[in-house]
Amino acid sequence: MPKAAQASLFDDALAPTPAPASRAEPGYSAKDIEVLEGLEPVRKRPGMYIGGVDERALHHLFAEVLDNSMDEAVAGHAKVIEVSLDADGALTVRDDGRGMPVDAHAKFPDKSALEVIMTILHSGGKFSGKAYETSGGLHGVGVSVVNALSERLDVTAWKDGFEWRQTYSRGKPQTRLEKIAPTRKHGTSLTFLPDATIFGADAAFRPSRLYRMARSKAYLFRGVEIRWKCAPERILDQTPAEAVFHFPGGLADFLAETINGSQTVTPEPFAGRIERKGEAGAVEWAVAWTPAGFGEADAFMRSYCNTVPTPEGGTHEAGLRAVLTRGLKAYAELTGEKRGTIITADDIVAQAGALISVFVRNPEFQGQTKERLSSIDAQRLVEGALRDPFDHWLAAQPKAASALLAFVVDRAEERLKRRKDKEVARASATRKLRLPGKLADCSGQAADGTELFIVEGDSAGGSAKQARDRRTQAILPLRGKILNVASATADKTGGNKELSDLMLALGVAGGSRFREEDLRYERIIIMTDADVDGAHIASLLITFFYRTMPELIRNGRLYLALPPLYRLTHGGKSAYARDDAHKEELLTTTFKGKKPDIGRFKGLGEMMPAQLKETTMDPRTRTLARVSLPREEEPVEALVETLMGRKPELRFRFIQENAEFAAADVDV
Repeated sequence: MPKAAQASLFDDALAPTPAPASRAEPGYSAKDIEVLEGLEPVRKRPGMYIGGVDERALHHLFAEVLDNSMDEAVAGHAKVIEVSLDADGALTVRDDGRGMPVDAHAKFPDKSALEVIMTILHSGGKFSGKAYETSGGLHGVGVSVVNALSERLDVTAWKDGFEWRQTYSRGKPQTRLEKIAPTRKHGTSLTFLPDATIFGADAAFRPSRLYRMARSKAYLFRGVEIRWKCAPERILDQTPAEAVFHFPGGLADFLAETINGSQTVTPEPFAGRIERKGEAGAVEWAVAWTPAGFGEADAFMRSYCNTVPTPEGGTHEAGLRAVLTRGLKAYAELTGEKRGTIITADDIVAQAGALISVFVRNPEFQGQTKERLSSIDAQRLVEGALRDPFDHWLAAQPKAASALLAFVVDRAEERLKRRKDKEVARASATRKLRLPGKLADCSGQAADGTELFIVEGDSAGGSAKQARDRRTQAILPLRGKILNVASATADKTGGNKELSDLMLALGVAGGSRFREEDLRYERIIIMTDADVDGAHIASLLITFFYRTMPELIRNGRLYLALPPLYRLTHGGKSAYARDDAHKEELLTTTFKGKKPDIGRFKGLGEMMPAQLKETTMDPRTRTLARVSLPREEEPVEALVETLMGRKPELRFRFIQENAEFAAADVDV
């Protein structure tokens, strides 16, 4: 849609509401209020509970069920967990724990406790801490969400001397809880088939991913045995049809397999396990350093809380980094190595493979999918538990400790040398660019703390130059929309002046020659107008960075600025709105029935420098959106090819399939 037509569409949306006609108009009353009951909210908005409906979310269902069995194992009630992928795509998780309770629930006397757990959100045995000292489930929503999002689900419990069974479909019981037959077994078995109407007709579990998830759980709790089985019809790669996972060495075994015989700086890794009695806390860790790298696993830190992976890290990782840094610095001081003062945590983990697993009461995560641990107690636990063991580990093997110290000091000196070289390169690169009116570089010499704002047009560039902090913020205006690298040839991409200027300003080369240490800025911020054209330019730039230097995105260097679309003023009060929804929120909360003047920014160039600084550029008041990549990048590549590639028919099909969402946005 042309920019002028787009502006007209939104201007119409902001026009005053006409006076009611004399005839009856459709109203807004109690009958328009929808109340979602039971598990209906999960089916309406699955993304709120499992983070989406993509492949990662699909496999999160398995994680929720497996976590329940692992909680039984960690609590000492289960020793064996069986995972099997059936020929029809259904997945079964079975354990020999205590068995899901089947007696009547006091609050819901017409339902068994099993049915309450399966059909009511926020129900379970992990709130009081009586049934489980530590657990991966926190909110009591895991297995009920799996039930809601499954086309069918069968649960069997061996409890109180009998076998019990109940069947569900899309969260609703299809049978009553049946008492099948006497038995001496105990435990729970849950078989479920994800709902194709939620995840798509082609959605299916990947055996290789299930296999890795099950194996990693066995490493995380050395007392459990996990048995894997996959129907031959489901195997698409080299994943074994059957396997048994049992690792008495825990994370030390995990690390040994991961580094796979690579040469290490110290003969033995720093590894161990400590359980804090009376605090319901335990820590297990394993760390190794290698001069040559671990290949694909080079420089990794993987963390877990109550056997749940935390790919975004958190407080337990911060505790490990702090212990290693303080301990090695103290050892340097003890041995008279004065260069130890330059060591940072990044120098220590730069070529390390580290695993850290904690078990704590009532952990706090960011989000239902538990990707980042935020419990301060976890950091205290790790630091308190590992401080003395690391000091003793260093003191017990002085030759190995000295080798590690020398290795880390070398990394620190390399870092400082790169920084110095970069400071020299900044001055020479600025002279070599010779882009008067384009790159307005910052005065800071080191890359740390600096930012490059890529802005849309010279007008916006002029406002940004006046609004910036000259010490740390550089401005590079672009002339309109850049080349779409996803559909352009390599020759055309290489010969594009706008992209060449951008690469020169960044100080890096693309593709396999990209080196993060060559970046002349710590952060790259795309700052475009808050409209459709601005979003298009931002998409083109993100595509360029993804295709040319994906490591820049993986390492959290690329951001989107979020400039406002509206300014609302009334009396001496003013506020800025990011979009229409935010504007309506401000009208309700900030202005409360008053009628403020509403101005719409047609572009960043229309904003006064002071306004641009306050809303978009000042680190104290702005909001940035970091561009990130999921752990599994195949869907990203497919999406980029669909939306930005050379085949217009793929874009046309995507628009057709997602037209309802665009219509919903316009209606709002």
